[in-house]
Amino acid sequence: MEHRAPLVTPVLLAGCVIILVSFAIRSAFGVFQIPIQEEFGWLRAEFSLAIAIQNLAWGIGAPLFGAIAERFTDRKAIMLGIALYTVGLLLSAVATTPMQHNLLEMLVGFGIAGTGMGLILAIVGRASSDENRSMALAIATAAASGGQIFGPPVAEALLSIVSLQAVFVIFALAVLSTLLVLPALKARPGATPTLSESMGPAVARALKDPNFTLIFLGFFSCGYQLGFITAHFPAFVTELCGPISPGGMLAGLGITTNSALGAIAISLIGVANIAGVLAAGWAGKRYRKKSLLAGIYLARTLVAAAFIMVPITPETVILFSLGMGALWLATVPLTSGLVAHLYGVRYMGTLYGVVFLSHQIGSFTGVWLGGRLHDLYGDYTLVWWVGVGVGLFSALVHLPIKERPASPLPA
Repeated sequence: MEHRAPLVTPVLLAGCVIILVSFAIRSAFGVFQIPIQEEFGWLRAEFSLAIAIQNLAWGIGAPLFGAIAERFTDRKAIMLGIALYTVGLLLSAVATTPMQHNLLEMLVGFGIAGTGMGLILAIVGRASSDENRSMALAIATAAASGGQIFGPPVAEALLSIVSLQAVFVIFALAVLSTLLVLPALKARPGATPTLSESMGPAVARALKDPNFTLIFLGFFSCGYQLGFITAHFPAFVTELCGPISPGGMLAGLGITTNSALGAIAISLIGVANIAGVLAAGWAGKRYRKKSLLAGIYLARTLVAAAFIMVPITPETVILFSLGMGALWLATVPLTSGLVAHLYGVRYMGTLYGVVFLSHQIGSFTGVWLGGRLHDLYGDYTLVWWVGVGVGLFSALVHLPIKERPASPLPA
């Protein structure tokens, strides 16, 4: 009887816990936008720049932590990420100036890189069988969505009972607690075989491949859209959404203010995304990943364009959150799986980290541009339309990718 490798493994479970906590906290920063502005009197662009720097540091750190994991073991890379994340959050509790937050969000960004999707997906990918890899990557990505479900409303609830500074401390302790699952991160036997090709030539070979360049360019819009919406959507809803009907369904669920609706909207994106990423993992095993990616980016473009052209009401916010949520991180298991398919899993952490840098450059652009243009024009309309344009670009740029099997390594 043929032995089938299990889909759910201790490595996958531990990775899901770490990425869930990391992403829950990361996705809650948009909830801090207005409270920080009110407490310190900062311009919207000043806090946006701090979050943009966080995203850029995350992107720069992704290939670095991938290389650290491949050189010194996964556990050591994650321990470093947990330490940086914890220290960055603790020091954020005492920061009072934009410059201080800029520096500390850089530290937080590197911490996210050591506990987030780039590194965890590489670990899960290496520990999974070829048959299970697409779905395992989808499950780990869905765990990030699980964090997004809980992070913003928990932050909103905490802000109603404790100070902003105390919330940062609580989040730091939550990150530190993920050390408890590290013992489960044991590589599957044979998951990291001895290869004749070292990291440098493997990365150089990928960088010279036009397919890698197209994947890199295409991931920019994913970061732009996710970064902008995560950082600015709660404030966008708070300021521009129509009033919540006192006798309506939302009020019956206890959602009576636009600020609460903004936090719930980010959570709804996470809820819908669990189904989206699992569907992407299922489809990625059966259809061409590049075609699925092009379709997802096109669908995002249409959803965003439709949302910004209609009146912003509680109902359209809910519909947008569910629609965009179904597409939110669906690109991640497909993109990471495409990297593994084309270039193998041995240096997947480093190579996916390089691709992820494009995602985070997009995040930096979306977050910073959102704050900057809001201060200049008083709304986010232009930022939305830029997102529509880059989404269409990503849909087109994936089509020429040649989805061939991974090339054999030289002997």
